[in-house]
Amino acid sequence: MRFSTSVSALAFAAVALAQDVTIHVGSLNGAMALAFDPPSVNATKGSVVTFVFDGMPGNHTVAQSAFGKPCEPLENGFDSGFIFVPQGASAPFPTWNLTITDDSKPIWFYCAQTAGPKGAHCLNGMVGAINAPTVNNTFEAFQAAAKTQSGVVAPTPALSGVNALASAAPGPLTGNFTGVAVPTGTAGSSGNGTSGSNSTGTGTSTGTSTSTGKPNGASAIQISGLTAFVAAAFGIV
Repeated sequence: MRFSTSVSALAFAAVALAQDVTIHVGSLNGAMALAFDPPSVNATKGSVVTFVFDGMPGNHTVAQSAFGKPCEPLENGFDSGFIFVPQGASAPFPTWNLTITDDSKPIWFYCAQTAGPKGAHCLNGMVGAINAPTVNNTFEAFQAAAKTQSGVVAPTPALSGVNALASAAPGPLTGNFTGVAVPTGTAGSSGNGTSGSNSTGTGTSTGTSTSTGKPNGASAIQISGLTAFVAAAFGIV
């Protein structure tokens, strides 16, 4: 009896430790939106946060930032690269798994896309948080600050981040699903893992690294020496 009670307690503890969660990218309640859904979650150390790129049509990123600079990449932060999902696509959608390495500090992130009829996504409030405080530096304050920024700074693709890391790039990138400047290499537990850019989209060698968030036909985004043009003509929002 005592043994079975101990086993039950251990099983309960294991469940409590594993708080895997899913965040939808570019969709809200199943409809296309400039949003992460849910935008704010809690996850314990060792848990996996799965980002599902299912907003159709959509072309979004998951890039780590700081509370004080919501639309700029955090030094040594993670970045998924741009994942394009066309209209009419069907599951399985590309996913990206982040493992939480420290749950004592909040993790902030944003979409770095700057093209589309509504302008830069971060300036429209497309930001998210993991383990955000419930007072002072809350998710609501973070999102409100994002909407007041003057521009969006492009991140560098990376698997490793601060307090979280991914072991692989988003996938599957097959069929009509494509990626631009997705991270490659290996993730380091220190948050400074090696990564590069592996573009399956089109690119050129000139461009700028920031955006004022004004709508335009195409956006030039400087990423590790590669400027990826992510066109509104592809159907992104």
